[in-house]
Formats: sequence, structure tokens, C-alpha cells
Amino acid sequence: MAFTAQDVKTLRERTGVGMMDCKKALQEANGDMDKAAEILREKGIAAADKKAGRIAAEGVVYAVADNDSKVGVVVEVNSETDFVAKNEGFQQFVRDLAGVIMQHNPADVDALMDLKMGAATVADELRDKILVIGENLKIRRFHRFGGTNCAYVHGGGTHGVLVQFETSDEIAKNPAFEAFGKDIAMHIAAQNPTYLSREQVPAEVLEKEKEILKAQALNEGKPEAIAEKMVAGRVNKFYENNCLLDQDFVKDPDITVNQYVQNTAKELGGDIKIVNFARFEKGEGIEKRNDDFAAEVAGMVK
Repeated sequence: MAFTAQDVKTLRERTGVGMMDCKKALQEANGDMDKAAEILREKGIAAADKKAGRIAAEGVVYAVADNDSKVGVVVEVNSETDFVAKNEGFQQFVRDLAGVIMQHNPADVDALMDLKMGAATVADELRDKILVIGENLKIRRFHRFGGTNCAYVHGGGTHGVLVQFETSDEIAKNPAFEAFGKDIAMHIAAQNPTYLSREQVPAEVLEKEKEILKAQALNEGKPEAIAEKMVAGRVNKFYENNCLLDQDFVKDPDITVNQYVQNTAKELGGDIKIVNFARFEKGEGIEKRNDDFAAEVAGMVK
């Protein structure tokens, strides 16, 4: 069955795949539009499998909160290059993905892949994006919090923060609370706390820290008894560096984050409590490929 240039254009608009790939698919399908679309989907699966081993450490982190439905999400989707992260189709995929997570609350990434995103599954949509974009793409991680949340995205998607609060609906709807929540999220993005409070520091982590601090004091030549006393003071510094509520508030270092929370609660006439937070930094912990182009070229001419 013959096909026209308009058919190629229609298939491209339907799938988002390049013109030449659409033309080849129509040729293989003898002009059958549905069959050609199926062929492109199969190629997408093959392309995804082929690219799966390639390092994806770029991409974006996206965070969103909807306090009408009482849910918030932060998600990271990786690509191979930063250029792809600026692609509108890729960014829309990430936004749609966050919507799926908000609606369905999947247990993990594997469960997310099986959920519907429009007419197809998330896994199918991801494969299609890999075919269209031509890079390995990976849904790396997400967090979903119920209740009242504030979301913040920094640097166009280099960092994303979601903060879960406990407060009244009246306070949550106050524009001043929204500004306050953004302040807290921005602080977390900047200061990268490990724990919410002192109570959340695991006992084994604290004991290890005390061992290190005591060893440092002894190495400074302090007697055992003095070293023990010094540890207590230095543990407080550990809390100040690592626990959100104990950190100096980044916009006003004269007060702690906890004091800022209490001051805002008093101003708004109620109670506010930070319950949880999640901070994602794009590509953190992924070992990036370090290509030395000059060395590669030198090796080729030897």
C-alpha cells in the first residue's frame, strides 16, 4: 500500500519520531499507519535495551505540591546529556510522571513503571521517549508525601525539595505560610541537612561520631577526662551542621530553623511542625563517565 509525504508527517506528529524513521516504518508496514506506529514502538523497546547500559547522570529533578488534594511529589529522571534536560518533550514527560505518582502512590519505581500514563504504561512512554530523544533515560527515584506540602525546584531542575508540614487548613491557605514553606525548602536546598531533628539521628551514627570526636581530642594531646568533656560540646556542633531544626536559618543566621518555624507559627496564630523532607540533587551518587577526548585521539594515532 502506497503512502504519501503527508502520511509520514502524520506518523511523526503521532509518535514524535524523526521523519526518516517514520518513512522507513511506513515502508516496512506497506503504508499501514497503525502497523508503522507499532514498528516504531518495537524499535523503541530495542533502542531502550541497547542504550540501557549507557550512563545517565544528567536530567532534571522536579517537585510539585497540591494542597487541595493534600499530596506532594519530588522525582528525578536522568538523561545522558544536559541538552536533553532542556527538551520540552522531556520536561513534559517528567511533569506527567509526577502527576501519575501523585494520583496512584506507587510503592517504588518498578511499580510506577506498570502504571498507566494516558493510553500506555509509564514503561511504554519511557521507551517512546528514548526512541524520540535518542538517549538513555532512567526514572531514578521519587518521594511522595501526604498532607500539607511545599515544593521548590532550583536551577531549572538541578535540585528539588519537598517539605511536609503539620498545620491547620486555615494556616496552610495563608499566603504567608506559602512564603514560609518556600523559605524552608530553599534552606534545605542550600544547606543539605541529613536529618530533621536530633531525635532522628541513629544511635549508631551518634556513637561513631563520638568516637571520632574523642579520637580527635586525644590526638590534640588532651587528657582522657578533658577529651570526654570536649566531645559533648562538639556533638552539639554535629547537630547544628546535620539536623535541619538545629541549623542556622540561611536567610537569618541569628536564629535557627526551629526558631523561624516557631516565630512564623506565632505570627500566623497556630501551630506549625515540619514532619519530613526530601532533597534530591540531580545525578548525586552516580559515577559519571569521564571522557578524555584528547587522550582518545592520541591513542588513535599511535
